Amino acid sequence: MRNIGVILGASLVIIIGIYFFVLAPRMKPSSNNPSDPTKTQSSTNSAPGFEDAGSNRYMIYTNGLVEDLSDTRQILFFYANWCPTCIPADKALREGESQIPQDVTIIRVNYNDMDTDEEEKDLARKYGITYQHTFVQIDSSGNVVTKWNGGALTELLENIK
Repeated sequence: MRNIGVILGASLVIIIGIYFFVLAPRMKPSSNNPSDPTKTQSSTNSAPGFEDAGSNRYMIYTNGLVEDLSDTRQILFFYANWCPTCIPADKALREGESQIPQDVTIIRVNYNDMDTDEEEKDLARKYGITYQHTFVQIDSSGNVVTKWNGGALTELLENIK
């Protein structure tokens, strides 16, 4: 009877090992597939519905990014992960990214939810953001060029200066 217990225990360990080391990694969503609805960001801006933008024309805010990209025209997209207008705007920007001019970088900044950090709050205060789904184009010195609320790719392309 004791041998059966040892055999069952060893079998269970092997089955669990196979699952965690062989099957589970194959079942994870691909991190290279931006259209995968189950994928969320791994940064502090993680939120359902907001995939990692991950390109040079549409990026997620990180501390110092605005300064690092001062040689491009920058548009800050202030969003919230609970915003019913922000989610489709984010999707439209990701899907239409090839239409964004090469010298323009859109930086998605978390505005007012549990994931918003101090740097993002400071940016919102600096540019007088009063609600999510606001776009602010800034120059290389961080000064406002133009500011608008709402819209997605079409409005963005119309408002770029």
